[in-house]
Amino acid sequence: MPALTEPDIVARLRAAGCVFAEDEARMLVAAAPTPADLAAMVERRTGGLPLEYVIGWAEFCGLRVAVDEGVFVPRHRTEFLVDRAMALLRPGAVVLDVCCGTGAIGAALVAAIPRIQLHATDISDAAVLCARRNLAHLGARVYHGDLYTALPAPLCGAVDVMVANVPYVPSADVEMLPREARIYEAREALDGGTDGLDVLRRLAAEAVVWLAPSGHLLVETTERQAQTAVAIFSHDGLIPHVERSDELEATVIVGTRPAAPTRSAV
Repeated sequence: MPALTEPDIVARLRAAGCVFAEDEARMLVAAAPTPADLAAMVERRTGGLPLEYVIGWAEFCGLRVAVDEGVFVPRHRTEFLVDRAMALLRPGAVVLDVCCGTGAIGAALVAAIPRIQLHATDISDAAVLCARRNLAHLGARVYHGDLYTALPAPLCGAVDVMVANVPYVPSADVEMLPREARIYEAREALDGGTDGLDVLRRLAAEAVVWLAPSGHLLVETTERQAQTAVAIFSHDGLIPHVERSDELEATVIVGTRPAAPTRSAV
């Protein structure tokens, strides 16, 4: 069989319904070591496998982040969460990325802020392995567990900034997600329970235990869920406010642990 040309690939991708066929064709050609590999990759992509799984990486905050099959693919809207976290960080800060997936958020923060101490955790075996590939060379520690369960005790009360892209799709809406997400990404990375905020509730309930005084928890959610999320943060001892990017259609809830009270002089 003759080697596929880029116009051939574009035509096949368009026929399969790929909106950005030209861009994807260029990425596939660049990623394929041999013509045979390219043909196999085009076949997988036209069969519906997400592009990031086919080529093995995603672009996020200007970085190339490794993505393994079954692991949540970083979305560009989450770059707003990174932006808001960067505004709160200083060099040397302790950062915790919960529900880290590929580790993309942590990797972007390490690239932007000098000498931060990054810890990351996820419940998924596949995500932990993928995050370790992306973060180990950055000096980060990646733990395998449900939210806080696998974290070392010295992190209690020591985290300056906690970031979390928790699952926040209401269970009834998962089937309405794009085909690539609902079929190929792990449901546990998408399904947030009845109103989409079950994991956020569990995260917020213990956040003040792990945050340093005046530390911050940042969580991505939707504009529709924002006010409920604000009430959850307030109930659990955090001072909340909402950040919004219309450009990225992204909403981030920021919760701050109150500063430790100042002792009066005796």
